[in-house]
Amino acid sequence: MAANAAVFLWRELGLFAWALITTVGVITLGVLYLHQTQKNPKFDPGAKPSGKRNLIFMVSDGMGPASLSLTRSFRQFDSNLPLNDVLVLDKHLIGSSRTRSSSSLITDSAAGATAFSCGKKSYNGAISVLPNNTPCGTVLEAAKQAGYMTGLVVTTRITDATPACFASHANMRAYEDLIAEHEIGEYPLGRMVDLMIGGGRCHFLPNSTEGSCRGDDKDVVEMAKSKGFSYIDDRAGFDSLKMGRNVTLPLLGLLAPKDIPYEVDRRQVNDVYPSLEEMARTALKALSEATKDSDKGFFIMIEGSRIDHAGHGNDPVAQVHEVLAYDKAFSAVLEFLEKDSTPGVLVGTSDHETGGLSIARQLHNSYPQYLWYPGVLANASHSSEYLGNALDDYLNGDGKNVDDSTRKEYIRKHMLADGLGIHDATDSEVQNLIDGGGAYAFADMVSRRAQIGWSTHGHSGVDVNIYASSADNVLPLIGNRENTEVGSFLADYLSLDLDAVTKQLKDTKSSPHVSADGSDNPYAWMGMPLDDGVVVDKLDRYHGDFKRKKRGEEGLDSVSLGSRDPDGESCGCGLKH
Repeated sequence: MAANAAVFLWRELGLFAWALITTVGVITLGVLYLHQTQKNPKFDPGAKPSGKRNLIFMVSDGMGPASLSLTRSFRQFDSNLPLNDVLVLDKHLIGSSRTRSSSSLITDSAAGATAFSCGKKSYNGAISVLPNNTPCGTVLEAAKQAGYMTGLVVTTRITDATPACFASHANMRAYEDLIAEHEIGEYPLGRMVDLMIGGGRCHFLPNSTEGSCRGDDKDVVEMAKSKGFSYIDDRAGFDSLKMGRNVTLPLLGLLAPKDIPYEVDRRQVNDVYPSLEEMARTALKALSEATKDSDKGFFIMIEGSRIDHAGHGNDPVAQVHEVLAYDKAFSAVLEFLEKDSTPGVLVGTSDHETGGLSIARQLHNSYPQYLWYPGVLANASHSSEYLGNALDDYLNGDGKNVDDSTRKEYIRKHMLADGLGIHDATDSEVQNLIDGGGAYAFADMVSRRAQIGWSTHGHSGVDVNIYASSADNVLPLIGNRENTEVGSFLADYLSLDLDAVTKQLKDTKSSPHVSADGSDNPYAWMGMPLDDGVVVDKLDRYHGDFKRKKRGEEGLDSVSLGSRDPDGESCGCGLKH
């Protein structure tokens, strides 16, 4: 009897112990799961994320769909790759974006970036300012105020339109001196950016200093240092960052007087300027390290800025190498997201297309040939911008006092053959270069031989592509979207309140603000107000003589096709266009 009782007791104790161990195990696993979920939040497709996360926004300024076609074919030819080899970007295409601004069916970079930063339409030239001339809170500002670290990485001036729209507010994009001050915190919100790497040093130096392009004697670099910024201005300084492992934030990196050279030129002076990929990797590592013990991640905007410049210059050589450099940076960001312990999303798009690029060109009146020749681009070793500057230096230097035949021979050998791989230049083409054709003439010589077409030296209204690290996490952007929807997604992904920042900007007035005409101007910190004639919205005014006519009104047959533009040239574009 006693033996049975003992067996029963031990059995009960065993069951209790087993139950206790199981309960402790379940609780432990639950705690570990909760901790891991908070550290690495996952969410169902289309659901709003929670927990710590990073947001990386990439802008391919001026890159349209044809840029991808051009670059893909060039790369296949240049690297002897199969027809099914594609760019990294091609594998992450999720949709397209409509790009019009409030003032035009063709946007500029300022209005385009304002759509991204504020999620609002505005006029061409506006730096996060709305058509009613009031500031709008940006994703970067709201992220900083919510506890995220923030960064900007570009290959143009850090004061250029795209980066400016995330960290400043100006009535016109031309106010780059003012934008420089805003970016270091000299505006109502104070310092909002933790890391800036790009060009544009001249806008931060006093005009008493060599290399300055400021209109005043403010030393914005010293102002930044007084606010705690660490500062680098050359390749050695960049290398000292050890790819992000040795960065003291906040960081101001101004690595070129103006723009960083085109990739096709930069790679030949790699000891002077880092690549976009290097800058992106450095920034991501620095921000990741800075937020490793935080319950918030970071927001960064990374721009392949000079794709746009290549389009403005109608330079296909610069274009393909800029797109390839952007593709490498995009790949580097994907690699970072894959390896980093904090989840995040990459969204990439363009503000607009530049140049009206066409992968075809009809050179004669006869039936067109269905051809284009990537080998022409592969033969070139420099951009047309580089060669245009070199030609100016030669014509104003060693070539100034030589005879015409010597001058032409030098251009044929050192500019055309060595720089572009062109050996069949006509006398008229060479003379055009001497007569001042410059970079545009070099670019046109390449484009004609490659049979690449351009419709403008400006922007076009074509829809642009949207890319993402994972389509599952960006369902609101799949398909064809307005560019403001991109900005709204960025804010929503980080659960940001842009309206609260906008209210703060409107309520913060550094009084007294008195404009030049003596009237009170609470937003004088955004620069000189717009002239009365600047159209900021209402596209019915924009259309001029070509606007839709009401019944009974005079039709388009009254439009004069002999009207002239401000330079006196006949444009055939209507009296009031």
